[in-house]
Formats: sequence, structure tokens, C-alpha cells
Amino acid sequence: MPARKLYFESIRVGDELPALAKAPVDRVQLSRYAGASGDYNPVHVDELYAKSVGMPSVYAPGMLVMGMLGQLISDWARGGQLRRYNVRFIKMVWPGDTVVCKGRVSDRHGSGGRYFVEIDLWAENQKGELVMKGGSQIQLFYSLEDENRQRSGQSPIVVEVPRESLVVPAPATSAPEAASSVPPSAPERDRDEDDEDDEEADEPRAGASSKKTAPREKPAAKTASLPVAKKAKK
Repeated sequence: MPARKLYFESIRVGDELPALAKAPVDRVQLSRYAGASGDYNPVHVDELYAKSVGMPSVYAPGMLVMGMLGQLISDWARGGQLRRYNVRFIKMVWPGDTVVCKGRVSDRHGSGGRYFVEIDLWAENQKGELVMKGGSQIQLFYSLEDENRQRSGQSPIVVEVPRESLVVPAPATSAPEAASSVPPSAPERDRDEDDEDDEEADEPRAGASSKKTAPREKPAAKTASLPVAKKAKK
């Protein structure tokens, strides 16, 4: 039976990828990975060396966990083309840890007959702790008909699909919240540029920008009005 293929028309933002739970990491797997990858860093395969540098034991290379997440996305996106894949290492994986790989569709868009989905990826250990996070972009045929047309040399099916993202709607849930989130960004930039105002910047954010601009105007107004006041007394 041929493997199931994934098409753009069947994907929705928020769809969860089937979780992939790997067998607990053991030292045999670490040795096999070292042989396959050519990475013989002793902190991954030499128990005595790992302890000599302060580690409780050897630990899994980050690229091994990256490969596990890569398996998740490749198993799910059958028929698709991987356009981007990136990860960030969060926490070490030790012998005995079970890695569970997960993913979610965070964006979909298409234009000019090319269709893409963005995937948020992450991996957790058996305690539910995050050990890696990342993302990927997959290009897909719009439908089976679209695939058949292109493989026969015909033009693709063109459907304009605007971006549908999980990220965009979150801050825009209510207009007041979106409006109130704009002013604090200015004081945050001011704090980076002027360390003298760090303590004042720790005050409540509401109206923070007006507090910081007012003191800069007062000295100028005071020096300008001082000579006038003296003349009036004489």
C-alpha cells in the first residue's frame, strides 16, 4: 500500500503533528551515533572523561535530538519538500531520558501556484521538560489534482492563500490590549540607550514615556524663566 501523501488543501493552522516518542537514550545508541556521524567527542562516549570535566555522566549530542525532530517532520510531510529546518538546544539529554517530539502547524500561505506550511517543533523529556525547540517550512502540492497536473508538465493550480498564522491573532484579541501595548515599547528602548534612567524605568509602565520626557524639558524652562523673575523683583 503506497504511503499517504500530504496536500496543502487538507492542512489547517493549529493542526497537531502525531507525537513521536523515541526509546530511552542509552550508551549503545550514543556510541552508534558517534560512529555514524564521526563525532567522537569524549563527553558523549567516555564516562570517565565526562565526569572529569564535571558532568554526572555522558550525554546525548544535540544533533542526535535534532535528528529525532527531523524524523517527526519527515514522517508527517510525506510528498512535501523541506525548505527550512532550524532548532535551538534548550536542555541536555542524558542516558535513560525518553525524548518525545511534537509539532504544530503555525502558518500556511500560498501564491503563484506554490504552497507552504510553517511548523513549530519541540522536544520534551519524560518529565515534560523542554529540551529542544525549532521550526520548519514545507512546500506542498495544493491537491492530488495539482500534483498530477505538474507531473504531466501542465501549469499548477493557482489559489491565492493569505497568511493564516497562530502568532498574529494572539495580541489582537482585543483592541484595548493592542493599543496599551504600544507605549511601553518606547521606554524599553530608552532604557537600553540611557542607563541613568534604569531605576525610574522600573516604575509602572503606564505613562512611563511622559515621565521621562518631562524632566528633560523642565531644566530648560527653569533657566529661561530665572532671569525674568530676578528683574521683576528689582
